[in-house]
Amino acid sequence: MHTVGLNDELTLTMQPAAASRIALRCDRSDLAVDRTNLVYRAAELVLARVDRTIDLSISLIKRIPMGAGLGGGSSDAAATILGLTRLLGLAWSIEQMAEVGQQLGSDVPFFFLAPAAYVTGRGEQVRPIRVTGERWIVLVNPGFPVATKWAYQQLAATRSAVRPLSPAVVDLNQRSVLDWSDLVPLVENDFEAPVFAHHPVLGQIKRQLLGLGAEVALLSGSGATMFGVFKDQSGAQRAAHECARNPDMTAHAVPAAGTVSASLP
Repeated sequence: MHTVGLNDELTLTMQPAAASRIALRCDRSDLAVDRTNLVYRAAELVLARVDRTIDLSISLIKRIPMGAGLGGGSSDAAATILGLTRLLGLAWSIEQMAEVGQQLGSDVPFFFLAPAAYVTGRGEQVRPIRVTGERWIVLVNPGFPVATKWAYQQLAATRSAVRPLSPAVVDLNQRSVLDWSDLVPLVENDFEAPVFAHHPVLGQIKRQLLGLGAEVALLSGSGATMFGVFKDQSGAQRAAHECARNPDMTAHAVPAAGTVSASLP
């Protein structure tokens, strides 16, 4: 797993209070701001473990598409846990924060050890690695979400057995430093076949990214975002501009593990 330079923005403010209260606001009206939101639940879990009553306000600005297979909600939950431990002066270890995060979702522990890690199990086994070299990533969102539960159901219904990992992929777990050139030939995603069958436009985006010069193009997680890996910024930005010509789609050209992004509506 590897982060990319597309970020949501969280602002946490707190003050002493007679009783604990959490108020979450978001610039997206279609995102719930109650206990069903991972940010809200992350804050609840942290406050439940400390003997303090506070009035907590959280502002969330969404830039990562929702239902996109990009771990946006998981990264927001991890950021909430990290932010609160700093605000409250808690000396929690990475392991303690990850344990709280695991209660929220399988992807959450990874973000405490980002930017890159080898992740196994249900997501709770995270070993950080260092990836050398530079790459730019083009993220293309088709304008509709893919529900993770649905994608897993489709995957289970369309295969008779789990295919073993290749020896080359297994070998990655023995290494602490990798180059992008080592990773690019190995990427694959079992979700592609069943998800593409229901959403053929995603296969079209994959072919488009490859035609525009991506070293590799793949479905991100269970979808619906497609990503292409490019060797340089200029090539990535040209590809993103071309993909963004479709008014139904949003494209971002972002550095791998970076913070600077170029967004194209």
